[in-house]
Amino acid sequence: MLQISLYSALFLLSLALLFSFYRLVKGPSMPDRILALDTLYLNSIVVLILAGLLLDSALFFETALLIAVMGFVSTVALSKYLLRGDIME
Repeated sequence: MLQISLYSALFLLSLALLFSFYRLVKGPSMPDRILALDTLYLNSIVVLILAGLLLDSALFFETALLIAVMGFVSTVALSKYLLRGDIME
């Protein structure tokens, strides 16, 4: 029963990844694209955690942690660039 739940969650999150990628490409404005990028990396973190649970491997959890840190830094940098026009002060 747990396997079926994990596979269905993996399928639905893959769909969410596709929708987020579509919004990233076709976003009407730059804040929408930044939000889509944020959603994209959050969905990929959850997909990696689900894959780690399914395959019983700890490597996926470390990869998810790396993506979380890099996604946070990129979101902050893009938002700062959008507001001020410069990343480094």
